[in-house]
Amino acid sequence: MDHLAILDKKRKLLQKIISGEKTIESRWYKFKKTPYQRITAGDTIYFKDSGEPVTVRANVSKTLFFDHLDETRIKSIISQYGQKTGISLSSVERLLGKNFCTLIFLENVEVIPPFNIDKKGYGMMAAWITLESIEKIKR
Repeated sequence: MDHLAILDKKRKLLQKIISGEKTIESRWYKFKKTPYQRITAGDTIYFKDSGEPVTVRANVSKTLFFDHLDETRIKSIISQYGQKTGISLSSVERLLGKNFCTLIFLENVEVIPPFNIDKKGYGMMAAWITLESIEKIKR
């Protein structure tokens, strides 16, 4: 399975993934949505900054899923994995109200030749897309 992760350019997360500073991608949601329980070890993630072409590919080595989140569980997850996700304990406030968390452990991160995508049919605001193959949205 392939996945497209769209990152907030202002937070410079893509550079942190490339440098190895960020080795776990996390997604926090109020409701169940992809990639929650739809991503597994062996899958491939393509990364792009918002408004930019896809430029990075990584493999998934492991995933963890959490639900029924409250402030205590959120703090526990961030205490254990925060440094590798790029999230600090000071971010707990913005995560309150999220009920689901997906942690995706990255390996074999590589910069690839840039390519554009067509998200038509996936929602213009979609920040994560799960597909059989990236070729389906590659332009």
